Amino acid sequence: MNSELLHAYLTAPYPCSYLPEQQARSEVAIPIQPVSDAVYQQLYVGLMREGFRRSGPYVYRPHCDACQACTSLRVRTHDFKPDRSQRRSAARHADLVVRVRPVGFDAEHFALYQRYQSHRHVGGGMDQDSAKQYAESMLPSRVHTRIIEFREPDLRPNEELGQLRIVSLVDVLDDGLSAVYTFFDPDVVGASYGTYAVLWQIERARRLGLPYVYLGYWIEGCRKMNYKTRFTPHEVLIDGRWQPLKRAAAASKLPAAPVTPADAACKSSAANDPSAPEAVSSSATR
Repeated sequence: MNSELLHAYLTAPYPCSYLPEQQARSEVAIPIQPVSDAVYQQLYVGLMREGFRRSGPYVYRPHCDACQACTSLRVRTHDFKPDRSQRRSAARHADLVVRVRPVGFDAEHFALYQRYQSHRHVGGGMDQDSAKQYAESMLPSRVHTRIIEFREPDLRPNEELGQLRIVSLVDVLDDGLSAVYTFFDPDVVGASYGTYAVLWQIERARRLGLPYVYLGYWIEGCRKMNYKTRFTPHEVLIDGRWQPLKRAAAASKLPAAPVTPADAACKSSAANDPSAPEAVSSSATR
């Protein structure tokens, strides 16, 4: 971290969004003094390479007192090969119409966000977000952020656009794309919208000549986060160095999570949904 331009502070402990009965803390990085958006973008790119993530106006990484289970993971786009399930997802949703938009509040996006949270994360807190909370927690950005819309090709009656199915917030970096958050229509049976959104980002990065898509944090043994390792080849950040996951595992360097039953080791929350890149726990930032 650039100590000349950045200051880091630790949050107070808060309930972990990933592991039950665990307390988490986050290290949050902020500029020491006001900087231009261009300088902030470069600082952010450097922090991403060191395992930080962005959630709204906050750039953070886990810094827990008794656990180091969260491991940053990124996909190598130029070498990526989809598996059979991912190829099915790509074929099923290939007709979706994509629009790349600047960041801003959109009532249709918020309505989809509410439906997604109410269906996927009942009682998780984010299912009660107001439009103001959504706008303040999801949309603030000083970096190159884009909103990606995925819509059905058929126009709705008296409408100029097709049915909205997926919304992804994506940061554009010097060396890749960062999947900040994705939400989608939860009512379409058999859809694999979360997988398709990641596949689209990988292909987009490849076409832009960017070598990586950053998928956030992964926890070994956490069933609900295993989907990230299906995008291969990928690398994890261990001891300050990005390396292939298999090599890191073979060297026994992966930090272990606290011993818990496999299916209970990862709570169902917005932070680790198997179809949506995560956001920092609201407890850490609100």
